[in-house]
Amino acid sequence: MKSYITMGLISVVLVLIVIQSFQIKSLKGDMTNIQGKLVQGSGALDMSGWTENEKMMYDHHGILPTRAQGSAPVPSNGAAMVGGC
Repeated sequence: MKSYITMGLISVVLVLIVIQSFQIKSLKGDMTNIQGKLVQGSGALDMSGWTENEKMMYDHHGILPTRAQGSAPVPSNGAAMVGGC
């Protein structure tokens, strides 16, 4: 019985590792898309043309405006947040 529980837990951990590896790969792709939109040499996003509200949403919540995301995929829940609040 103890052997089955151990094997089950190991299987769950392996499945989680595989899922997390795909999530990390996706995040690296998103970061590459964002880095392509950085102002050359400054390391900051090009915010020219953004409204004050869009700048505030990015500064306070990490939400990129739709037009700044370009081809970056939007999560299935519809939120386009960089970090969770």
